[in-house]
Amino acid sequence: MSTLKVPAHVPSPSEDAEQLHKAFEGWGTNESLIISILAHRTAPQRNLIRKTYAEAYGEDLLKALDKELSSDFERSVLLWTLDPAERDAYLANEATKRFTSSNWVLMEIACTRSSLELFKVRQAYHARYKRSIEEDVAYHTTGDFRKLLVPLVSSFRYEGEEVNMSLAKSEAKILHGKISDKAYSDDEIIRILSTRSKAQLNATLNHYNNAFGNAINKNLKADPKDEFLLLLRATIKCLTSPEKYFEKVLRLAINKLGTDEWALTRVVTTRAEVDMQRIKEEYHRRNSVPLDRAIAGDTSGDYEKMLLALIGHGDI
Repeated sequence: MSTLKVPAHVPSPSEDAEQLHKAFEGWGTNESLIISILAHRTAPQRNLIRKTYAEAYGEDLLKALDKELSSDFERSVLLWTLDPAERDAYLANEATKRFTSSNWVLMEIACTRSSLELFKVRQAYHARYKRSIEEDVAYHTTGDFRKLLVPLVSSFRYEGEEVNMSLAKSEAKILHGKISDKAYSDDEIIRILSTRSKAQLNATLNHYNNAFGNAINKNLKADPKDEFLLLLRATIKCLTSPEKYFEKVLRLAINKLGTDEWALTRVVTTRAEVDMQRIKEEYHRRNSVPLDRAIAGDTSGDYEKMLLALIGHGDI
């Protein structure tokens, strides 16, 4: 469900590297050339371009881009050019920093990536920061947030479709009991959400709905302003309907007084090669406006062109 448009004939990595080098030369940068190459290459192709660029010009492509570009356009190009695991490691690290801290970004990475993808994020984090993602999340969070986020980022779920229906029934009952007692951060709730496969969780939550007459997220709205409950509901949405979660992040980012460019950039760059098509459909269904029109109405210049290219707007 990727929205990435790759040309039928892709130039060699050395041709792409040479063109990018040309885009940086002379007076002013050729931003359109940068978009026409990088926004139309897959992650393995971008990795090869980076490797080839470094070999040919003795400089990391990311460093060259950093020198030439600025503001939101720069962030979108740099995040996109990174290998997906490196990108997630960078975003997770940023989410533990004082001025850019975000429990939501940590939860999003932990819950919307596959087990293998999340494992690669942990490896990339080790390599880049010489620490584990678990220790940084544990150190920079407190209380119930730490209790939920550390097991989520440490998780390695079963990825198959096998489901145990009797387990789904018993765990739906456990969840209902704990929620009825308002024990929202109980070990059992966190165990179920952080270890069960997504297929098993879907079965459990469907049973919860049928047996108790309410979707679990409705029962978690006891206090709409409670930050932990907000994160818990978002965790469940990420694990069961990621396209609905990302649609809401985009809607809030775009409809905010003054666009939340960081959220907009993060969702577009991390989902373009994954499920952006589904997110676009969900956005249109929910808002009666196509996502490309919403983005075009809220952004401008090269930043707008980069985002629109990544969500598959226009021709190559």
